[in-house]
Amino acid sequence: MKIVVLVKQVPDTETNIKVGDKSINEAGVKWIISPYDEFAIEEGIRIREKSGGEVIAVSLGPDRAVEALRTAYAMGVDRAVHVKVDDYVTFDSTYTSELLANLIKAENADVVIGGRQSIDTDSSQVVVQIAERLNVPHVAMALKLEFDGNKVTATREIEGGTEVVETTAPLAVTAQKGLNEPRYPSLKGIMSAKKKPVDVKKPEELGATGSKLEVVSLEPPPPRIAGRKLEAADAAGFASQLVKALREEAKVI
Repeated sequence: MKIVVLVKQVPDTETNIKVGDKSINEAGVKWIISPYDEFAIEEGIRIREKSGGEVIAVSLGPDRAVEALRTAYAMGVDRAVHVKVDDYVTFDSTYTSELLANLIKAENADVVIGGRQSIDTDSSQVVVQIAERLNVPHVAMALKLEFDGNKVTATREIEGGTEVVETTAPLAVTAQKGLNEPRYPSLKGIMSAKKKPVDVKKPEELGATGSKLEVVSLEPPPPRIAGRKLEAADAAGFASQLVKALREEAKVI
């Protein structure tokens, strides 16, 4: 079985992000694998350990994305592919899915696993679009995967509970927290990962048409308006002040 796991490099949530005109200022940013993609990597390795095959980690982005692939190697993947896009627009899920789908098609993968979302753009679109481009089933928010030949039984999270679905490989899956517990890379794995090859692919090699999205500006959200404490002698007084503020200041009623 050939399993492709999608790995996106994102800023650590504890990093102080400074916004430039059209992108973040990357100086001093700590980059990590998007946490939900760690579940994807772990699940790919577990499927291989149980059923045999090969796990290929794929990351799209500039040169620094190789660091994420080194971490995936340290966790236990078999191969790593870097789709090198120097001017990568992280918000362009259409271009991203086009490049990745073309690569996955060339690899003839049986299973594609990505995180349920990346923690930078939160679009939850790339894996879904890949499934559509490849014309394969898609299982979202997976909590459990069971394989019997090419038959797949998946437990997925839905609003208010879980759902069990059945489908067949090839398929695409998005991993939800709870699918597994990602392993920590061993020291031996970290050291050996530094020497392992990373296959580099350029967009023109994958037949992509190019990004159609341009970021024209980027700015942080406006500062939150300070709250105000109402003072009154009784509930009726509080209610009167609140209604007045909502009508005359907030203008929502």
